[in-house]
Amino acid sequence: MILCSKTFKMNAVKGMYKEIDLNVDSVRLKGNLRLADNCKGIIIFSHGSGSSRLSIRNNYVAGVLLNMGFSSLLFDLLTTEEDLIYENRFNIKLLSNRLAMVTKWVRSNKETKHLSIGYFGASTGAASALTAASMSNKYIKAIVSRGGRPDLSIDILNKVKVPTLLLVGEKDKAVIELNKLAKAKITGICELKIIEGASHLFQEHGKLEIVAKLSVDWFNKYM
Repeated sequence: MILCSKTFKMNAVKGMYKEIDLNVDSVRLKGNLRLADNCKGIIIFSHGSGSSRLSIRNNYVAGVLLNMGFSSLLFDLLTTEEDLIYENRFNIKLLSNRLAMVTKWVRSNKETKHLSIGYFGASTGAASALTAASMSNKYIKAIVSRGGRPDLSIDILNKVKVPTLLLVGEKDKAVIELNKLAKAKITGICELKIIEGASHLFQEHGKLEIVAKLSVDWFNKYM
């Protein structure tokens, strides 16, 4: 897997930011790598359908994680051309394989290979995170799902042994039920927290901050 990068020093916090290219499955995927000083671990983000490494919400969470000592990698699971095919956004097998291969790169890259690894999945990205984790439970230490669709990986949930936190907005009624169904299937440590007053995108004032805090707490506990 070939890596190309542009590196920027981050002044607001102690860390480094890199724009990287990852060659996976004979395609080139764009990624943003944040490297924290005195790092506790690295969180790999798996975004939802129609989103990308540029997701405002995921980048906000990644920024909070950086301030708390966690590195992160946000990357495009699909190329621009692949994303034009709507079905690809819900191809959990494809997305999970991409995530697993990028995880393998993190485990071999000289700057990250010594770090514990966690996953943060949003919407459909939660399904790919859980599926990828089921392939290599021993390498993934913790998972957080934000407004996730873990039900899209229902057939493998009994293989997930990684401590998993499911975060769902109170107003997201249908997704709450889907997460309850998923929680019952996961055999490892799993908690479901419903964020009061939040909708699916956690766009209400202060709700994304709660997501970030709970995520930091979860990763601190298990990584």
